[in-house]
Amino acid sequence: MAVPPSLKGLQAFEAAARTGSFAAAAEELSVSAAAVSQLIRTVEEQMGRKLFHRVNRRVVLTEAGVEMLPRLTMAFQEIGSVARQLGGDTFRPRLVVSVPPSMAMGWLSQRLAGFASSHGAVDISLRGDDDPVPFDRELIDIRLSYGPHYREHPTEDIVQDAVYPVCAPGLADTIKPEGLASLPLIHTGWGPTGASFPSWHNWFEAAGIEPGRAAQRGLSANSSRAALDLAISGLGVALAQGIYCAEALEDGRLVRPLAQALELRQPYCLTIPERSARRDVVAAFRQWLIDECRRAVGSPALR
Repeated sequence: MAVPPSLKGLQAFEAAARTGSFAAAAEELSVSAAAVSQLIRTVEEQMGRKLFHRVNRRVVLTEAGVEMLPRLTMAFQEIGSVARQLGGDTFRPRLVVSVPPSMAMGWLSQRLAGFASSHGAVDISLRGDDDPVPFDRELIDIRLSYGPHYREHPTEDIVQDAVYPVCAPGLADTIKPEGLASLPLIHTGWGPTGASFPSWHNWFEAAGIEPGRAAQRGLSANSSRAALDLAISGLGVALAQGIYCAEALEDGRLVRPLAQALELRQPYCLTIPERSARRDVVAAFRQWLIDECRRAVGSPALR
């Protein structure tokens, strides 16, 4: 490539690709949509590669455009951060955190204030995502997942959890091992794309109890958080991960009617792509999140 691509053209491409619209990019850059289109055409000519397919009035990223977008977005974010620092504004690092939906809906969102109070102001984008997640397209800095899904990125096992029968205190007095199958059971299923969640049949088998057809009856939920909320409401007995139910057991909203636990088949894993690994805020959040997970799974209420 004899002529380096225009910086303004690259900025126009990044804005149009990120927003999905030449008009939106034009508004963001305070130029006309025609100017955005011309800037992008100039970059395409300089690079000798098409970045958009133009179909009627729609534009769709080419393979080259898809490859360029996350790298340019990161570059312009970094330029913006430097500009803000030089301009005297208070610098606030940005962190994109991806976790399973049940963790984002309650467990982690309730704890983020603790991280902010101990590590200073951080702009955090909290995402509740099912696997697999698009690390580069969404610029994800750190991903907590159940199971080692992302060995192509640096990944570590951080904690091994188990599931425990839990219910509201008012329901516990009526429960005996041989009578558990007669009570409302709450089933959790993570859907066809999720990992296999331990079933009540698995638990009864581990406890040496024959449940009959009762192990298939009762309420069902497609998320761990929803199943836990149903149990707290007194609607039945749920199998809940220790990481989620420890706090409710500690404050008395839930009790463990039976001691039998069932270890999960896979550990919780933390994945940090190499582009984010050297950032101080990522390292700080990694250690804080590991500590929070281990504190929950190691709760005395689960022993």
